[in-house]
Amino acid sequence: MVWGMDSSIDEAVTPDAGAGAGSGPAAGGGPGGAVGGRGALAPVSLSPSRAGDFMQCPLLYRFRVIDRLPEKPSEAATRGTLVHAVLERLFDAPAGERTAPRAKALIPGQWDRLRESRPELTELFADDPEGERLAGWLAEAERLVERWFTLEDPTRLEPAERELFVETELDSGLRLRGIIDRVDVAPTGEVRIVDYKTGKAPRPEYAEGALFQMKFYALVVWRLKGVVPRRLQLVYLGSGDVLTYDPVPADLERVERRLHALWEAIRQATESGDWRPRPTKLCGWCDHRAHCPEFGGTPPPYPLPVRAPGSRAE
Repeated sequence: MVWGMDSSIDEAVTPDAGAGAGSGPAAGGGPGGAVGGRGALAPVSLSPSRAGDFMQCPLLYRFRVIDRLPEKPSEAATRGTLVHAVLERLFDAPAGERTAPRAKALIPGQWDRLRESRPELTELFADDPEGERLAGWLAEAERLVERWFTLEDPTRLEPAERELFVETELDSGLRLRGIIDRVDVAPTGEVRIVDYKTGKAPRPEYAEGALFQMKFYALVVWRLKGVVPRRLQLVYLGSGDVLTYDPVPADLERVERRLHALWEAIRQATESGDWRPRPTKLCGWCDHRAHCPEFGGTPPPYPLPVRAPGSRAE
């Protein structure tokens, strides 16, 4: 089975990285945007992160995908991006050299590369002239990388793909896209999809929500390759847990139906301009409270045409 895919991406559209891997606010939407000055367009695709945004709060989805409001980088998300980069690059080395010391030695260089590609990250430690916070932040990245070696043995792994951009269009026309951290293919052809999380594993009652992203990826792989992945695996570096799930076609068909319903809700909100905020305890971490009615703010003028209820698209 050939896993290489065309990873060329329209420069105006940035696909999502997995949660914790530095997904951008514009990911999963159409090209252009009100903030970028090129004119906003309606969303044209769906990714796991943006699907999660809409389910969490439709207004947050609007701010990220349609308005493309800027967001400040966070230490936690940036550390996740750094750790992902280190684990990806480690597999460039021969199997016998994939050791914890070598992985930790990659951190400074990957941090430099990350800052070069995203200059806004210099803001994170602008108020840390002595470098104490930065040193502690890098040390935590080292601990997360070290913990990975207690959960998986990279000397026994030869990934078929790393940071694989996948995209497919369902029969309905809904386009799904995302980036898979790692794809392992056994000699027998069985496929395992692996995602690294730098946070802690959720409590059992919240495991289904955590698996949504993985089932999304499994659906995309199934539609692209005609193969249902044998295993979905979430590796939680923050707590040292590994969560696995073995999907069957009925699981992925349910996910597909759920995504169609979600996309229809997004389409209706896009056409009506009615993006309702959904207050939760996560609001405390939102960058957009100044624009949110729940906090006394006013959203930017809606940049897309609005259709009256019951009117037909031309």
